Amino acid sequence: MIHEFDSVSFATLHAADQPTLDALPFGVIGFDAEGLVTVYNAFESAGAGLRAANVVGRHLFVEVAPCMNNFMVAQRFEDEPRLDATLPYVLTLRMRPTPVRLRLLQAEAGATRFVLVDRQGAQ
Repeated sequence: MIHEFDSVSFATLHAADQPTLDALPFGVIGFDAEGLVTVYNAFESAGAGLRAANVVGRHLFVEVAPCMNNFMVAQRFEDEPRLDATLPYVLTLRMRPTPVRLRLLQAEAGATRFVLVDRQGAQ
């Protein structure tokens, strides 16, 4: 079972089915090379207050989370072909400022890129 924000691998996330992703204690947002959301787990849906049906198929950095459309998050996926980085962040869109930890994951061979959102570890 996957349950560690800091140690879950790109390969494990990429291979996981939706029920497995929905059981995780942190947010998982997967998106394709065009920026369109392909994976949105239950934890992230509850934390952000957005239903997966309203998020999947939309552009992550333009329509869903424009507060991440900057050099710290979105640009790193463009600049770094392989990425596994954790950073403190403050989410601000559609909510009061919320401190979180983000983990950015991308593998050269993988079509899906991931942003993991840890709301508990940031306090």
